[in-house]
Amino acid sequence: MRKPSLDGPQSCHELGVGGSTGQPGDAHWQTIGKVTGLFVRGPRDSCARPQSSLQLIKHLGAVGDRHASPRSPRQLLIAGQPAYERLNLPSNTLRENLLVDVPTDDLNSGDLLAIGPDVVLWLTFQCEPCSRLERRSPGLLRSMGSSRGVLARVVRGGTLTRGDQMRYARSAIPAMSEKWQARVIRVLHAVPPDCCISYRQLAEFAGVATGYCRAFPRLLSTLPSDIASRAQSGLPPNRSSSWEGAELFDVAAHLDQVIRSSGSTMPKAVPPAAGG
Repeated sequence: MRKPSLDGPQSCHELGVGGSTGQPGDAHWQTIGKVTGLFVRGPRDSCARPQSSLQLIKHLGAVGDRHASPRSPRQLLIAGQPAYERLNLPSNTLRENLLVDVPTDDLNSGDLLAIGPDVVLWLTFQCEPCSRLERRSPGLLRSMGSSRGVLARVVRGGTLTRGDQMRYARSAIPAMSEKWQARVIRVLHAVPPDCCISYRQLAEFAGVATGYCRAFPRLLSTLPSDIASRAQSGLPPNRSSSWEGAELFDVAAHLDQVIRSSGSTMPKAVPPAAGG
């Protein structure tokens, strides 16, 4: 049987995303709120720039954003407006790409978020507050708790605009751990035995800042040597570094399950992907 492709559904309608019309998919997708703000922060930008619309590319992220990467579980950050109101924060303090009018604390890793007519996001894990936020707003880390926002990958691209409705669905995509150590270990177990990745690649695959590379030797020292040796601070010339981590982010089968359980079908003909 041909493996289902993320290129299959061409729109949210084909994913079985319904409103409250009694059509197939209503039992699986729930309208939860809307997008109230969009932001992009380029590689050279010190601050994010507000956008009236945002172009998302499948498996990559937001066009022009510094976090756009096919190898990262943190392509987008979605923050909740209630957190801004509760903490009385200036705009984009949390450095989000999407600001939404609902709390993000209860959006679960592995679930799906459909926005507007086309975009579908896979929620990966809650974003941990960092020391940079504390430097910008002293005392923020203590008062914020788990309200910074939820991270996501793009599994269906398209254009977002302010005011787009959001629909939420549970899925069988395995949850990612909130603990960075568990995510690092998960990546190492996925690396083929004949391959080796750099510490920087390991950090990106696991969704942690490169500063965490300093902590990798201690963590790797607790693992079996055949697992720990799959990551090196500098790649030795006799080891392959060609592994791109695609298996880590292949959720096609789970997405197809959502389609089938919603009563929708895959299109009869699906053209091959062309980078999004």
